[in-house]
Amino acid sequence: MTRTVARLAALSVWILCAVPSSAFAQLTCPDYGSVANPPALQGPTRRSFRHTGSQLLSWTHPPYHMVHDQIVPVGTQATVVGKFDYGGVLHKDLEDEDVHVYIMGTNAPGWQYVGEFRTDSDGKIYVPITRPVGEYRVTMIVEGDLSSATGFLSVVEPGRQTVLFDIDGTLTLNDFEAVGDYLGCSTAQAYAHAVDVVNSYAAKGYQIIYLTARPYWVGKDTREWIDYQGLVDGHVHTNPYGDGPIPPNTEQYKTDYLTYLLEDVGLDIVRVYGNATTDIGAYEAAGLPKSETYIIGEHAGVDGTMPIRNDYLQHLLSVVASTPDADCIPR
Repeated sequence: MTRTVARLAALSVWILCAVPSSAFAQLTCPDYGSVANPPALQGPTRRSFRHTGSQLLSWTHPPYHMVHDQIVPVGTQATVVGKFDYGGVLHKDLEDEDVHVYIMGTNAPGWQYVGEFRTDSDGKIYVPITRPVGEYRVTMIVEGDLSSATGFLSVVEPGRQTVLFDIDGTLTLNDFEAVGDYLGCSTAQAYAHAVDVVNSYAAKGYQIIYLTARPYWVGKDTREWIDYQGLVDGHVHTNPYGDGPIPPNTEQYKTDYLTYLLEDVGLDIVRVYGNATTDIGAYEAAGLPKSETYIIGEHAGVDGTMPIRNDYLQHLLSVVASTPDADCIPR
């Protein structure tokens, strides 16, 4: 309750001090169309790796690079992190090598060059980017072999209405299908009509957030699954825990990130979806109402949450269909 009161007080101060009375009527809807079909990218000229070991690494192991999605309030500089390593199991970092960064999206339909960055001892680069409100695709290309990775940057106005989804056991049939995705032996099966639910909210103008307990090193597989299913390319946040396949701190991790989204980014999270008791606990700790917390699976309806039984068809036809469009203006 204290956290909820603090959030409301902070938002009230922001309204009184920083926002004209008409501002909320001028909020813009998410611009997913701008990043949906990017043009061909003319990347850098291929040059030799700086280190022989890097060349050998690229010859013997497939790239497993990833760009971590970022979401920030307008007027804030984002730091987009790229992680470069090789081997789906080995994950050997690409150290001290050059990476070129490009961006396209809202009001910038063609690719723009951001700059050249050098990986650190963890195989990471940190790219500062400031952009106006919109959705952006960020692609990073390794100079030594032209392997690449893509992530997304969302820049939003405070008050942006948002629908948030867990993935495993919520959009997929169970909590363990991510393991098959990671090992390359299966593609996680989605609940019937789960894709329709997510994409319907996007079509209504809501910001889409995927908040998953999956550890960060399956971020690449997660994005590929989202694309394979035909889900809207919303913001994906994975657990930074890197010591094993099952992070032990799921509920606290989700609570902390929800707090960031609510208090720092200023999102108005109007509805959330999950399947686990950790989802229920995190949503409650963040002050989100049980009346807008929808749980599927064995914990459906637990602790006063709204139950979804079996699949999403009835929910799609009733709850989602009757949900009004987001209070925003399309671009």
